[in-house]
Amino acid sequence: MTPLLCCVGLAALLASSLACPRSCVCSVKKNGRLLAECAYRELQEVPAGLSPNVTILTLSANRIGSLRETSFSEVPEVQSLWLGYNQISTVEAGAFARLVHLKNLDLSHNKMADFPWKDLRNLSGLQILKMNNNRLAGLPRGAFHSLKELRSLWLNDNELTTLAEGTFDLLPSLSQLQIFNNPFNCSCKVFWLKKWTENTSVSIAKGGSILCAAPSRLKGRAVTDIPDHFCVAPSVQLTYLSNLDNTVMYDGLTLTLHCSVAGSPLPEIRWKIQTSSRSTEISGPNVARDGNVLLLRRAKQSQERFLVFKNGTMAIPNFSKEDEGIYTCLAVNDVGTREVSVNVALTGSENPADDLLRNAPQASHLGGRSCYKGDDLDPSSAGEKLVIVYHVPRESKSRAGVVPQTRLGTLLLTLGLALCR
Repeated sequence: MTPLLCCVGLAALLASSLACPRSCVCSVKKNGRLLAECAYRELQEVPAGLSPNVTILTLSANRIGSLRETSFSEVPEVQSLWLGYNQISTVEAGAFARLVHLKNLDLSHNKMADFPWKDLRNLSGLQILKMNNNRLAGLPRGAFHSLKELRSLWLNDNELTTLAEGTFDLLPSLSQLQIFNNPFNCSCKVFWLKKWTENTSVSIAKGGSILCAAPSRLKGRAVTDIPDHFCVAPSVQLTYLSNLDNTVMYDGLTLTLHCSVAGSPLPEIRWKIQTSSRSTEISGPNVARDGNVLLLRRAKQSQERFLVFKNGTMAIPNFSKEDEGIYTCLAVNDVGTREVSVNVALTGSENPADDLLRNAPQASHLGGRSCYKGDDLDPSSAGEKLVIVYHVPRESKSRAGVVPQTRLGTLLLTLGLALCR
């Protein structure tokens, strides 16, 4: 028997044994792949009875409205799955998770407002993903990060108003992207997309049609035309304040830090405090001021140990050794995040620089140079800033007798050395 006759005989044998639903036409392609052609059959669900050897399954242009977790359990070897032009609005989690051989997935022209994005984690060999012409309003951060072989991604004609920064990162094979005809809100949350499109080698189809639907001043303009001055990354500066700028007086020593920020939109100020006994995060002011009256919103809660004002000032009344640690101010806006930290220590010496030199011999090379003492914690200086707060008990006479008083000062250092100018 000739090789040609052998191949024909094998194909005939496979075709005769190929399970195929009545609503489909099944055949063996020249390359040996098994095709189940079920398009244009008015199907309302994925048909049962498919051969487990099917590698190409065409279900386009039917009336399928939902996909269950078990819809494709009969075709674990499928490599190309065409589901475009149906009425799919619901996809159960796990519907695609087992299709680990999938290379082409077409879900275009359906009614999906949501999708089980975790299913994509198993589809590392996926090369083409079409989800265009649906009702997707958002994508989770990292939705596509497992798709290392993805070459073509179609997301156009959906209801996307924003995209998380880094959505298309970790896609080394991506060469074609379609995201036009989405109603993008061109706040600074999508400013990264402008920068990304300017620098990427990915071909972006109809790039001029990636338009802003909001805000009104940018409506109809291309995302790539968002003015740079609308969106400026945060800058931040941390300053030590000698006195708390209000009329409220506290007993004992009060340490006060001020965080100055700039950027567009104006950044939000957050604080992180790390001491030896606890870690605290404060996402906004916890103190309100009404004239000269200080109002604590949650006065009895432990985080109110650190008083944070709306203007970026933090005060720590009765500062003690327990409050030593790293104080970090973060400036956060839609463009990014910047932070600056200061390490605050407490000493009882009237000459803290002498103590530092004794504990850090490497600082002795400063010699006779004069060092600057001041309040500004310049974030542009290299290294970690160290503020040494020192207070020396002194006696003064009063009617009640001898009363201890405190003296407050700071010394700014970088990497444990006195900051010199």
